[in-house]
Amino acid sequence: MKKKVLVLDDEPSIRSFVVINLERAGYEIVEAECGEQALTLLNEQKDIGVALLDIMLPDIDGFEVCRRIRGNGSKIGIIMLTSKAQEVDRVTGLMTGADDYVTKPFSPTELIARIDALFRRLGDIVVEDTSHIKSGPFVLDTKRRTLDKNGVRIKLTQIEYALMKFFMENPDEPVSRDDIFAAVWGSEYCDELKIIDVNIRRLRIKIEDDPANPEYIKTERSYGYRWSN
Repeated sequence: MKKKVLVLDDEPSIRSFVVINLERAGYEIVEAECGEQALTLLNEQKDIGVALLDIMLPDIDGFEVCRRIRGNGSKIGIIMLTSKAQEVDRVTGLMTGADDYVTKPFSPTELIARIDALFRRLGDIVVEDTSHIKSGPFVLDTKRRTLDKNGVRIKLTQIEYALMKFFMENPDEPVSRDDIFAAVWGSEYCDELKIIDVNIRRLRIKIEDDPANPEYIKTERSYGYRWSN
């Protein structure tokens, strides 16, 4: 069965360019030209694995589409198409729940690499002898890919889950941004390491009592981060 990707872009020429290249790479494509149409399609076709969202749309913007997808509890992969000149777009996309971003103009090879990496994470269900990792008030279920804090479920995206798993498997050990990037995003392609900081900021909002003074995800100045067990 082909893996299914939603392509949301209101410009037919760009959408056609993306669709042709993704179909050549073996993906099944669902097209949308506005945000509301994309949300309807996602609701109807539950087997869509990755959504590629443009920001500028004629009805609601890509950020709002992303918020609504995550608000419904969906864990599908989300990649935002952002402007190279607008760093705020990249940060906003990640903070609203996107897993990754691709800056315009982009090459088909880069885009396919990002989508491939997301699908691998979506399908990487790890079955272990011990399916629970415990640390302080947290319990990570690696079979169901869920996180509880003091018995209360915390909704995570695929990236956030991968970050928590990496941290909880390496307690009290300083880890570099390069190590985090390779473990969570994959070493087959490179990106700005700033994506790590934005995703960790988002994760802290979900798991820390006081995100401004984190108790669990500590910053290692000029190096990376450390999970405080």
